[in-house]
Amino acid sequence: MVDWLIVSSASGLGPARIKQLLNAMTMAELRDKVEHEPAALASMGAVSSKAMSVNFALVERALNWQNSDPLHHIIYPQHAMYPPLLNELSDPPSLLFIKGELNHLLVPSIAIVGSRSATQSGLTIAHQLASELALMGLNVVSGMAIGIDGAAHQGALDVNGRSFAVLGTGIDIIYPKRHERLYHAIYQQGCIISEFWPQVKPYAGNFPRRNRIISGLSLGTLVVEAARKSGSLITARLAMEQGREVFAVPGNILTGQSQGCHDLLRNGAKLVDNAQDIVEELAALCHFHLEQVKSRHHIEVDKASDLPFASLLASVGYETTPIDVVVEHSGKTIELVLEQLLELELQGWVTAVPGGYVKLKRS
Repeated sequence: MVDWLIVSSASGLGPARIKQLLNAMTMAELRDKVEHEPAALASMGAVSSKAMSVNFALVERALNWQNSDPLHHIIYPQHAMYPPLLNELSDPPSLLFIKGELNHLLVPSIAIVGSRSATQSGLTIAHQLASELALMGLNVVSGMAIGIDGAAHQGALDVNGRSFAVLGTGIDIIYPKRHERLYHAIYQQGCIISEFWPQVKPYAGNFPRRNRIISGLSLGTLVVEAARKSGSLITARLAMEQGREVFAVPGNILTGQSQGCHDLLRNGAKLVDNAQDIVEELAALCHFHLEQVKSRHHIEVDKASDLPFASLLASVGYETTPIDVVVEHSGKTIELVLEQLLELELQGWVTAVPGGYVKLKRS
């Protein structure tokens, strides 16, 4: 990890350039050149040798931040828990600073974004759709901005689901300040994520940059209320460029509040008026994502009796079993049920389908 910190702290090297250089050398070799042979990198057209300098104080501060709490993590593209979807980007974040449980990163995610100056109707829709998607086991990803972002985060949290906040600041900077309680709630039930070093203050240029992570973490992006100049359309465009699904909620044609959503729909985004529209579209992608995770982490259990929560498996039938039925039969909290169903899904015992879960093999 220290190699990644040193290289990422070097002025003049961004995520895209680092990824390109790693096609030609190992990280250890790149670190050596950054520290001792910047002219060699300059000769490759990677960076000006005059601009190259390593910020060791930044590296030390990051390590101190990580060591200050067991739920503080720094991961990088070669880390076992680095989200595989992000590695598909041309410029995957070289570092991710994360507060929360890393295991949450294994769960399929959906991004929900939209207007900061949302109508009450838009806020209600975002909250409701986020709640329904979280109940189906998906992470809800957004940017913790006021408006639709905040409503989406809160919708997931209100049903004890998981939510990810991707920040445009350092991991330890709460912005906007009015979302301090939301920040801590997301930390407890999901993850706070940033590619920016600790203590980086809000800067306008960093917020569009973080949008590629919001869409990149997610199988699809849902836009709820967006005018034609809305920043959330940047996230939707990035999702399209990344080959991800884009969804949009139609709105009132008499106002400009949803013109951006209508433009997305004209350009091929899927119209959404309930969570089922999204889940049906993403079901196959969710299965593929989980297969990738299973392969990457070599997860395998042969006998149901070996499972740490075989009793929960007994609550799932061979036909679609709604999540509320699983919760009722198991006698567990919905948060615990969702975590354990994920583990069962990773092990190949159940799969998420529209409307609930299905048992895949006999115990």
